[in-house]
Amino acid sequence: MRDRPVVLLKPAVRRTTLAVDVVVLSPRVDALAVLLVRAPSSARERWSLPWDAPQVGEGLEDAAARITRVVLGAAPAFFEQVGTLSDGRRHPGDAEVSVGIAALSPAGVGQPIMDAEWFPLASLPAIAPRHRTIVDHAAAVVRQRVDQSPLAFRLLPPAFTLSDLQGVYELLLGRRLHKASFRRALQASYLVEPMDEWHSEGRGRPAQLFRYAPKKRRGVRRGVRFDLFTD
Repeated sequence: MRDRPVVLLKPAVRRTTLAVDVVVLSPRVDALAVLLVRAPSSARERWSLPWDAPQVGEGLEDAAARITRVVLGAAPAFFEQVGTLSDGRRHPGDAEVSVGIAALSPAGVGQPIMDAEWFPLASLPAIAPRHRTIVDHAAAVVRQRVDQSPLAFRLLPPAFTLSDLQGVYELLLGRRLHKASFRRALQASYLVEPMDEWHSEGRGRPAQLFRYAPKKRRGVRRGVRFDLFTD
């Protein structure tokens, strides 16, 4: 006779607290910066990532967009989940589960609220351990995707110079790029086209403006091929 399966007629239901923690990244004064909000005076750290619990019927991405609009005054240009954490690392709201979301915001877009401030990614103040882990995950995910999708263009205005574009790539990657190699790789990516407009960048010759206009070519990746770089 086969054993009958055990069925829990009255499972022990335990409510889990969920937080959406948003890492807003933006190019600010030659550095990739993270937007932090001032924590309550009772908190261990003075700063934290913008976070909140999803509202009733609200999806995770909708929650991330709402949180960003509240602290920045504008929705992000791009956002993506970077991981779910349910470990023993401390969260400022004691949330049991955190959904980390990376968001990109161009410079000059939005105005942070009074209790929010931009900090360079390389020199963040002390934040809760779980938030620190989420920031590290967000930076890693963005850098992994830089040469797979055109993230850099989401941090630029519609018209830009190639120097502007290279500067954003350098901030996202966290390293300097060889100018000639970058432009060869950019040309091979078929992602930009020149405009009949020029921008003065000081005493030198005006720089031509470009725009994001990927050509529809089968097999062409949607990012800049950094493996094509040569010194």
